[in-house]
Amino acid sequence: MADGVLGSLPPAAIELAYLAAAILFIQGLRDMTHPRTAERGNKLSSGGMFLAVLATVLYFEILSPLLLAAALLIGGSVGVWLAVSVETTEMPQLVGLFNGFGGGASAVVAGAELIDTVDPATTATLTADLTVSAAIAGIIGSATLFGSLVAAGKLHGLVGDPPISGTAGQVLQGLFLVGAVVAGGFLVVQTGPLGGEPLSAWLPSYWVLVAGASLFGIILVYPIGGADMPVVIALLNSMSGLAAATTGFVLNNTALIVAGTLVGAAGLILTFIMCESMNRPLLDVLFGSMGGDSGEDVEDIYEGNITETSPEEVEMLLEVAERVVVVPGYGMAVAQAQHAVAELAELLEEDGVDVEFGIHPVAGRMPGHMNALLAEADVPYDKMRELDVVNPKFSQTDLVIVTGANDVVNPSANEDENSPIAGMPVLEVWDAGTVVVNKRSLSSGFAGIPNPLFAKDNTSMLFGDAQASMQDLVSAYKENR
Repeated sequence: MADGVLGSLPPAAIELAYLAAAILFIQGLRDMTHPRTAERGNKLSSGGMFLAVLATVLYFEILSPLLLAAALLIGGSVGVWLAVSVETTEMPQLVGLFNGFGGGASAVVAGAELIDTVDPATTATLTADLTVSAAIAGIIGSATLFGSLVAAGKLHGLVGDPPISGTAGQVLQGLFLVGAVVAGGFLVVQTGPLGGEPLSAWLPSYWVLVAGASLFGIILVYPIGGADMPVVIALLNSMSGLAAATTGFVLNNTALIVAGTLVGAAGLILTFIMCESMNRPLLDVLFGSMGGDSGEDVEDIYEGNITETSPEEVEMLLEVAERVVVVPGYGMAVAQAQHAVAELAELLEEDGVDVEFGIHPVAGRMPGHMNALLAEADVPYDKMRELDVVNPKFSQTDLVIVTGANDVVNPSANEDENSPIAGMPVLEVWDAGTVVVNKRSLSSGFAGIPNPLFAKDNTSMLFGDAQASMQDLVSAYKENR
């Protein structure tokens, strides 16, 4: 970076601004650990980033003020448009894209700093600190960008199953990663005086590094199934933070190092929490697969054992229930049924019924997806219960309404040691007096296996679109109040 252009400001001014930004980042991250304070935490973190960007723009000579203002206006406008226009159900895809853009920016900035450092017309020096940091930022950032694009495509239904076998994919992953690391190693050994040596003598190694890491990111995420996408999103978020932190070392920028480290650490912690919630090692998520044949015959489980119900029959169950738990899933998100579900819960509570929401950590396609949807419908945070809190209470629950969830309420996780989800903590809804499952059909979830819950004696299936079914249930309940 260039020296400060505001001569009246002491050199410590930028560091103080970065320190204040770092404090806002830390407090914001702390607030985002709880739903009640998450909005405030988001604002604090955004304020910290605004302060860091403003201080950098004012203190360093970066482009012309007009060009920089135009870039900020365009980028900010696109961000606002995306945040406002994208449906809540598509938020996982948007988060995946944001992760990718962060990683891509880190790779580009690291490469630009390499070019800016070397002036072929003079005696220039590439230091080991710069080349090592740039190589790491390029590898992580490029892999994050293209891995995130694939993840967003899979979540949006644009990317299907890979046309290559798992073994071949792992071989390709290794080849591309090794190629990127070798190119990075070649870049690192170029440290020292260049003496006017042309850029073409060393710079291509960085772009080879970027290409290899990009292909590695694609092949890494491509084979991973939809059931594991919450873990992948969290991991890519961590990678984008690590790429930013490494780019901070390239630029010698304290704020970027702090912000990137916080995001990287938080994302990695969340990744392991998600893995624990699914009882799956991270390496199994990345290099294994979820789904396939569980050894169970669908016809043996479902044929003759399915009890179908209607909104009117469910309404009669609600009339005599004293405690009701709603378990939401991605089907509720797709159907935009959260408002109807929230209205039903409000009506029941007005009539003295104890209503809670059982939230599985990986329900939906992103950590916290169900919490965000319910909060959008003004469901109080203190009504959202985590798995370990709500599970012991199912035995005292009169009625459980499962709307759009599947794998997270599958008893095979506890009862079938050969099941692909064996050992995965699930919501044990079958312990309740009655279970009503609202789904379009008996189709399997992301894990690709049947769900014996549907055929249990105390389970009834309410087939249909979640929004239409919940609205019909609300109407029936209102008519008989």
